[in-house]
Amino acid sequence: MARGRKRKAGARHPSGKLVQPGAGELQREVMATVIEARQRHYGVTAKQARDERLGTALGRLAFAGTITADQYAAGEMYGEIMARNRAVMGLPMDQPRSVSGLLINEGIFGGGSPDHDPALVEKIRRRAASAILMLRSVDSDASAKVGRRPSQLVHAVVCDEVDASRWSQADRINLGRGLDALIRLFRIGGDSCCQ
Repeated sequence: MARGRKRKAGARHPSGKLVQPGAGELQREVMATVIEARQRHYGVTAKQARDERLGTALGRLAFAGTITADQYAAGEMYGEIMARNRAVMGLPMDQPRSVSGLLINEGIFGGGSPDHDPALVEKIRRRAASAILMLRSVDSDASAKVGRRPSQLVHAVVCDEVDASRWSQADRINLGRGLDALIRLFRIGGDSCCQ
């Protein structure tokens, strides 16, 4: 009877150690896994699965043509502003992407809040407040209409990564209204029609 564990399969050095894959090889393996998962989950071709927009809920809407490129850019800017605002205010992330991110946010390890320049904090707070006020103004304009409020929908898709593919037509229209308001706020030019 053999003692010890089974020998792992793979190429070996003359000393008997396993040959470790290079960084490029690891990245190719990871990308292949991601592409395969996107193909299976979203029903796209291998070429389409390489599109980085499929990585976010907002990007998937842009990929499907539900929102325009300008609306996508405005949503991305809104997400960046809200994330920066949470960071400088010392608030935890909406959804930590990893366990270590959660541990840092909860102050369990490695998390010390850096001292930010007061001018930078004020600038970020103003930008976040203007984006929130712009979305709330769209809410008040759309109060008599059907569906959920545009500010809720934009925040859900951009910050909370809620899948909007099965939302009602009224909610999609209100999402478009909210993103169009952000286009005007951020002065993004081009194709800003509502879907």
